Amino acid sequence: MHKPKIAVLLPCYNEEGAIAKVVRDFRAALPDAVIYVYDNNSRDRTAEIARAAGAVVRTETQQGKGHVVRRMFRDIEADFYVMADGDDTYEVSLAPMMIELAMEGAHDLVNCVRRETEEAAYRGGHRFGNMMLTGVVRRIFGNRVRDMLSGYKVFSRRFVKSFPALSQGFDIETELTVHALELSMPVAHVEGPYRGRPPGSESKLRTYRDGWRILMLIFKLVRHERPMFFFSLLAALFGLTSLILFAPLVETYLQTGLVPRLPTAVLTMGLMTIAILSLMVGAILDTVTRGRRELRMLAYLQYPFFWGSATRTAIEAVDEHESRSHAN
Repeated sequence: MHKPKIAVLLPCYNEEGAIAKVVRDFRAALPDAVIYVYDNNSRDRTAEIARAAGAVVRTETQQGKGHVVRRMFRDIEADFYVMADGDDTYEVSLAPMMIELAMEGAHDLVNCVRRETEEAAYRGGHRFGNMMLTGVVRRIFGNRVRDMLSGYKVFSRRFVKSFPALSQGFDIETELTVHALELSMPVAHVEGPYRGRPPGSESKLRTYRDGWRILMLIFKLVRHERPMFFFSLLAALFGLTSLILFAPLVETYLQTGLVPRLPTAVLTMGLMTIAILSLMVGAILDTVTRGRRELRMLAYLQYPFFWGSATRTAIEAVDEHESRSHAN
């Protein structure tokens, strides 16, 4: 059985102070892997230093991590993909264990759950924001993923090649998570230390701006992936408002036989009509979403999984046993 082809993906923007160490650490941890550094319009010597350290350096001119991830997933062919940040905040030595977990457990996504080891690891608001946004996604799409915004992940080939990357910035982490949950992919987690950035390295994440973008992406994903849920909530809101406004009109009509507030009556009819239309739109879009999900599943199933040796041996033993049973 041939060895798996492993690609290390490092999206970078102005990381000249840390990228050389990250590349060297990955070369030591995964000597057979190809390390790719995708430079995203850095204004420093990130590309030059990464190339000198032994990485394959490529460029993505559209600014934003989402654009970089989309380009990497399109361009690179491998059996497993290790994606990390180029800021030396993650424990590179975990990579072999994460790949082994992916291979032997047939996991399409192995996520590194960050364990803070320094006070400076998280900036103000990041810890709370991560917990809140991860909690929202777990509540709506399923609770199988922890630490959604971690940048240290291992993907299978079929995950990467079936992923329709649409995000532009740091909200790509949310889209990756929802993709795994929507297709019910096998997901695993490992815990690893998360340390502060080295001197001279600055976080590109803007707490409020990027937090708002992630929240809006969650809103859009609920509308696209859970249209019946989304439009049912709208229908309930409009329908309840209509009934609240309609109740006094009914009471007045029963007492006097008159409808003195005609504009309110028209408004209640309009709101109830919108509520009914929302339910119909949700039902129609739910059917469309199911078709889109089936297409993504077919794209996912086009690529065979690279099984680990222990798992492959077990499968072959089962197949051989079943063949003998049928022969007898």
